[in-house]
Amino acid sequence: MRTANVRTIVIWTLVALVGAVGWSVLALARGEDVSAAWMVAAALGSYAIGYRFYSKFIAYKVLKVDATRATPAERLDNGIDFHPTDRRVLLGHHFAAIAGAGPLVGPVLAAQMGYLPGTVWIIAGVIFAGAVQDMVVLFFSTRRDGRSLGQMAREEIGPFGGAAALIAAFAIMIILLGVLALVIVNALAASPWGTFSIAMTVPIALLMGFYLRVLRPGRVAEVSLIGVGLLLLALVAGRWVAESSWAGAFTLAPSTLVVWLVAYGFIASILPVWMLLAPRDYLSTFMKIGTIALLALGVVIALPTLRMDPVTDFASRGDGPVFAGSLFPFVFITIACGALSGFHSLISSGTTPKMIQKETQVRMIGYGSMLMESSVAIMALVAASIIDPGLYFAMNAPAGAIGTTVENASQVVTGWGYSISPAELAQAAKNVEEATLLSRTGGAPTLAVGVSEIFSKVTGGSLRAFWYHFAIMFEALFILTALDAGTRVGRFMLQDMLGNVYRPFKNISWKPGLVLTSAIVCALWGYFLWVGVNEPLGGINQLFPIFGISNQLLAAVALAVCTTLLVKSGRLKWAWITGIPLVWDATVTLTASFQKVFSSDPKVGFFKQRSVFQDAIDDGKVLPPAKSMDDMHTVVTNSTVDGVLTAVLALLIVVVIADALRVCVRHLRRPALSTLSEAPYVESKILAPAGLIPTRKEREEARDAVTPTGV
Repeated sequence: MRTANVRTIVIWTLVALVGAVGWSVLALARGEDVSAAWMVAAALGSYAIGYRFYSKFIAYKVLKVDATRATPAERLDNGIDFHPTDRRVLLGHHFAAIAGAGPLVGPVLAAQMGYLPGTVWIIAGVIFAGAVQDMVVLFFSTRRDGRSLGQMAREEIGPFGGAAALIAAFAIMIILLGVLALVIVNALAASPWGTFSIAMTVPIALLMGFYLRVLRPGRVAEVSLIGVGLLLLALVAGRWVAESSWAGAFTLAPSTLVVWLVAYGFIASILPVWMLLAPRDYLSTFMKIGTIALLALGVVIALPTLRMDPVTDFASRGDGPVFAGSLFPFVFITIACGALSGFHSLISSGTTPKMIQKETQVRMIGYGSMLMESSVAIMALVAASIIDPGLYFAMNAPAGAIGTTVENASQVVTGWGYSISPAELAQAAKNVEEATLLSRTGGAPTLAVGVSEIFSKVTGGSLRAFWYHFAIMFEALFILTALDAGTRVGRFMLQDMLGNVYRPFKNISWKPGLVLTSAIVCALWGYFLWVGVNEPLGGINQLFPIFGISNQLLAAVALAVCTTLLVKSGRLKWAWITGIPLVWDATVTLTASFQKVFSSDPKVGFFKQRSVFQDAIDDGKVLPPAKSMDDMHTVVTNSTVDGVLTAVLALLIVVVIADALRVCVRHLRRPALSTLSEAPYVESKILAPAGLIPTRKEREEARDAVTPTGV
């Protein structure tokens, strides 16, 4: 025992030192070159310490997870939505479902402020806020038969605050799904390689689902090898297809992609969860984690230098060309999912609690998956920070700011303090076989350039274009897995709301209800997507500016519900675990909301922007990004809608927080008045490990057990 303790102390001391040295180099560097490897070291060391100590403390000391308690997946197993799922498959599903566009795009855009602010928030934010939220929501939802976040708010906070939470959560979910779908359409449009490879993941997933359910139940290792082999074949074949006569069949227009995405979302939402959703997400995770791991390895091998400044002048001035606003609060809003995401709370109270085998797995699946997503955000920030800063700003600044020629773009970007020649801009596009890289806004193309830069240093410059297009396809696959799970969760939320009016909807596997609500959810985000694809300034494009704020407002709802439940369940002394992140998130997000509504800077404030464009209309002028007078009227409408929506969502979240505070105070004064909607204790018959690798005790219990562990 003494030897084991000494070895453990030595190992974790070394891990802490790796992280500390990484942080020291990043923080103390003054003008000298800094390798991106130090950012990776700071992240991995911090993640390891956070998971090993902080998450274990929360799971076993605060939440008191109970391995003997049956989960909803075991008690309510119906093979449709409730289904005990092997922890490895569920980890893959949960990670794939939460990891959407945010961790890929947000950090890339936030690099405008420099690499240091983003690094600090991504790592510290996930350890103390994002991963905590995901795990605690998953735990409390599992204790409540997999109730959605809005329904938990209604039952635990009360009808008033709960109604505000239900409305806000569902509205935000539709916005998030529309934005995710738009990113996928933009990535796959005119990309036969990406379209073919992603389409092939559906039949592969169906095969995996039937393999685990019917052919070889429980053989996760076997099905993993089969799935990964077929996935790699699909990726290679995708390039063959793109270079063959079949390319035309898989080169789809944006409007066609919208129809296919809506159809896929609907089918994935109504099929049994074991058939398509879980195996497809599990399959996608291999590619996601594999690519990110290879990126980290590439950074360690190639040791690329961080070329972006630690903190840029835009951080204090607030007039950045990528997005307007000062470092506080907008860098936190922009990064969003890589550190803290309200969308995750919907997955943690959606599909996952209906599939988890044991309460003890909430630590690995809830906290661990969020650390995995944060590592994606760090690698995205690395990719954006190692390319030439002049190229970064030329790619991410709108055409209205830099023009459409490399000569004009070079002149403007150089005026910002980041010199790059027209020849260098042209060569950068040629290297990745693109006509131009100017104003490729949205973050995804910048990430692809960074990925190609890292991989080409390892495999050779001749493959730079291959890695660029691989990264574009990778991003589409990454985001699609959040779309299908999100649609199913949206269906759960709508069923919960309608169940308060018509009781049969309470049974989320009631077939008429699940078909109807799936159709409604798909129709809502599909409508905004269709209009957005066909009208550059309309539809979901209209709501895109409030994506980050709405996501963070939803996180405030989740943290408010968690804090209330900690207080009501007798864990008052531990309420700070979610209470402190709640105060921080509410402060940041409500400040951002206030500025977006009332700022006098037209680049920041929606209503000020509306006023400027309305005045220009009155004077007969056309201002960018509008190209016609019709566009000018559309911008006025969009600014009005965005301003009103931001104000309404912020008000709803204030109502939720205020009502949650009222419930907590009432509980402290008169505990007898409080009730908990926790499901009664039922002893579990399933034996399954808490972590990815079974402990010695868990292996011994499995050998002695007679009861099968489920699929």
